[in-house]
Amino acid sequence: MSSESRDANKGTAVLYERAASGAWQPVSAVWPTRNGVRGWTEDHRQGDLRTPIGVYGLTDAGGLLKDPGSKLPYDQGRGFTPPNSTNAEGEPLTGAFDYVVAINYNRVPGHTPLSWTRPMGNAKGGGIWLHVEHGAGTQGCVGLPRERMQELLRRLDPAARPVVVMGPRTALAA
Repeated sequence: MSSESRDANKGTAVLYERAASGAWQPVSAVWPTRNGVRGWTEDHRQGDLRTPIGVYGLTDAGGLLKDPGSKLPYDQGRGFTPPNSTNAEGEPLTGAFDYVVAINYNRVPGHTPLSWTRPMGNAKGGGIWLHVEHGAGTQGCVGLPRERMQELLRRLDPAARPVVVMGPRTALAA
């Protein structure tokens, strides 16, 4: 998942899988994404409205709606009801947490995405998810169109140890 600049909150994503040859091959079209309202950061802090740059594991999923066929452990329930009715830009959050995949930034893998355990401490933020896009930048998560979230949930295989690589293109090229 990447965008043109450090301050951009719109970008793109492509799903890759490793071929038998060991080479990475794209297996999806280019998907539109939304990230933190203020873009990206290498030093994420709670409430900074930026998405952390890096490579993070994807081990746990969940959402308000029934599991669409995820191979990842899936926690479904009302706990995924947004705490506020609008996002950082005042757009409604309706449906944003219907499907989520926890990004293993400052969290303990193997627990529900709702877990508040923060190994680096609360000041470093947490609760960074891939979730359904809601029409605006996020508080630090990455939003994908609903259909892409469903597809992603069905494709992510824990045996393959999936990761997300995310940030501005200039940081990812380094």
